[in-house]
Amino acid sequence: MNAHNIGTVIAFEVRRTLAKPSFWIATLSVPLLMALLFGLSFFSGASAAQSSLESDAEPVTFTYTDASGIVDPSVAAGLGGTAAADPEAAAAAVREGRSALHIDIPADPVAEGVHVVGEDLGLMESGRWTSVARALLTQSAVARIDEPRLTSVLDGFTVTSELWAGGAPAPGWGAAIAPALFLVLLFMAVVMLGQQMLNITVEEKENRVTEMILTTVHPSTLIIGKVIGVVLVGIVQGLVLLVPLLAMALVPGLTSLVGAPAAEMADAAAAGQAAVDLPRVLMGAALFLASFVLFAGILVAIGAVMPSAKDAGSAFGSVIIAMFLPLYALPLVLQTPESVFSRVLTYFPLTAPVTMLTRNAVGSIELWQAGLVLAVIVLCAVLALSLGVRLFREGSIAYDQRLSWKDIVRATRSKATNPAA
Repeated sequence: MNAHNIGTVIAFEVRRTLAKPSFWIATLSVPLLMALLFGLSFFSGASAAQSSLESDAEPVTFTYTDASGIVDPSVAAGLGGTAAADPEAAAAAVREGRSALHIDIPADPVAEGVHVVGEDLGLMESGRWTSVARALLTQSAVARIDEPRLTSVLDGFTVTSELWAGGAPAPGWGAAIAPALFLVLLFMAVVMLGQQMLNITVEEKENRVTEMILTTVHPSTLIIGKVIGVVLVGIVQGLVLLVPLLAMALVPGLTSLVGAPAAEMADAAAAGQAAVDLPRVLMGAALFLASFVLFAGILVAIGAVMPSAKDAGSAFGSVIIAMFLPLYALPLVLQTPESVFSRVLTYFPLTAPVTMLTRNAVGSIELWQAGLVLAVIVLCAVLALSLGVRLFREGSIAYDQRLSWKDIVRATRSKATNPAA
């Protein structure tokens, strides 16, 4: 492989892509949209919290009937409730618009359930009536308990956990932060570089310049140079994306908007528990690189077979679905990692990247098993990239038609019949 030629290919690919205004528009639009969405989520969350506080402060006037004898009249009066003698008449008053809320408590609230008839406040606000009914029963039960410790348990309590593994404190979510980043990187690579990887072989065929290029550059030099060039472009895009992510991490309260696990990971990091499990981090890096090469090799092969980007799009979609299908089964994989289904997803080349990156992050697989899966991914990645190069050479002049199965088989055997290829 000529070092000068591959350097020329890499420089050409990087310079051509970075010079396109469309590249920067697409790249910058992602962080801008992320910042806009998180900004809207943050302010809408603050607005919702404020609205909730205001609604809680507003007095609630309601009627209730209690066949259980649990409700304390003083508690009900404090919440704005008035006892009604006839539950049907009180419910009818709500239905006719003369009252806002009626709560009907049966003799056994747990077995029979409490029935609420209330004014419609909209999909987001009508749940307030259920909260009033729960508060009425809960506070009445607390008022009837003489032991202060029991009432404090009903009001709620905190739980602190201390986990140990191998004679040392277990970092929990903290150790999963660094390995999980490689799964995020794989998503970014697929979303941001997938189409460019697909175009590595398609665009030269569509431009009718393949024959001219192959007279001066070996197919493997051309393909590998293009892959490296796209990777460098992806690094630029990744650095651009890091800006809003770092900014988001510096804004207090945003982690609570992205779910409990993320908030727990952030709390663990803040508490100094974000220990780095170096073997898992190194394994995550190796899995990411091997998965990326596998992904690139498959796309190169697809582009070499198809005559145009439009034709290659459907096959590209199938590959994406196959690679990220394990996301729908991750709870099952993480709960039963030794099941047959989990092992199939772990060792099958197309589903192994996402499955293994996730299992490696949470530590649900031994390192020797991860190494075995890594070897499978590496082998398939090398075969896919090698096949893509041969298919590109075989179909370089098939401008208007896709390669047939006979052409594909001939390309796979070309290495044996022509070792210099």
